[in-house]
Amino acid sequence: MVNWSAVIGEFVGTFVLIVLGNGVVAGALLNKSKAQNAGWISITTGWAVAVFAGVAVSAALGDADGHLNPAFTLASVMMTGNPIRLITYIPAQLLGAFCGAVAVWLQYKPHWELTEDADAKFACFATAPAVYRPMWNFFSEVLGTFVLVLVATALFSKRVSPAGVAAGLGPMLVGALVWGIGLSLGGTTGYAINPARDFGPRIAHSVLPIAGKGGSGWRYAWVPIFGPLAGAALAAAAVRVLSM
Repeated sequence: MVNWSAVIGEFVGTFVLIVLGNGVVAGALLNKSKAQNAGWISITTGWAVAVFAGVAVSAALGDADGHLNPAFTLASVMMTGNPIRLITYIPAQLLGAFCGAVAVWLQYKPHWELTEDADAKFACFATAPAVYRPMWNFFSEVLGTFVLVLVATALFSKRVSPAGVAAGLGPMLVGALVWGIGLSLGGTTGYAINPARDFGPRIAHSVLPIAGKGGSGWRYAWVPIFGPLAGAALAAAAVRVLSM
């Protein structure tokens, strides 16, 4: 049976995730933004807050999972069963990410015309590698997502939190984890670690009438989709083998 509160939570939570996450990138990169040139620390911090806020909103809407990420959904299904989540959560996540990207485009509407760098505009939507080496880029996304799922599972495990994580603390812990991943591992690919976070906004970039935009990087798009899914699957397998 479909849990529609959870599906709505996945949609709205992912929307908030992208509005704040891609929003901080746009603020740092687009011309005439008051936050222009804020840098990598600002971007990783903004994404950490985006994760915290998105998960909190999804929980408030009745979504006990708060995945906001197909990789997390895949890992959850592998660890606990309930494959219905794959066909209900993932479409909601993708749609939420697309709508969030549209909202960011509208928020910064005057700034697209003032920014000449097409790559900077694209970075406000989806990821691209610092150095294009597809297999190494794939490894980066696998490793980043493996760490995300493994550590998140550990944080919520009975051995680490015997009485369960205190109410409201879970989203903050996951946000802090994403912040650490961004700082430590994000410099290679921009740390998608979430297929919806990359694919939904990439579609938005391709269809929106963004002034002076370039291509949408479809040659690379498979990496931030399949890399996170592979990393999540490996982490789920590790959790089962190690009985975490």
